[in-house]
Amino acid sequence: MIFKQVGDGRPYPEHGLSNREWAQIPPRQVRLDTLITTKAVLDLHSLLAKDSTFYGDLFPHVVQWRGELYLEDGLHRALRSALHQRSVLHARVLELPSDS
Repeated sequence: MIFKQVGDGRPYPEHGLSNREWAQIPPRQVRLDTLITTKAVLDLHSLLAKDSTFYGDLFPHVVQWRGELYLEDGLHRALRSALHQRSVLHARVLELPSDS
């Protein structure tokens, strides 16, 4: 299995971070098999596009909440890593307090 779980939606509270604020979080390595997706459906055009990160962040966005890692943005990049036989990827990880 590529991911820990395939989810559909964000179970964690809204964080309200802008793209500029995400960019301030330094990327770190995350194992694909520890991630829970927040999308159950992927557009193959996004996965196969050569310029898929041209207008966005180069690193996926992950939210850590209540001990779990949720892949909020960058599902196509994570799958592309898996297709290249990689078990880790670099992502920006926002840690939310568990009491939220």
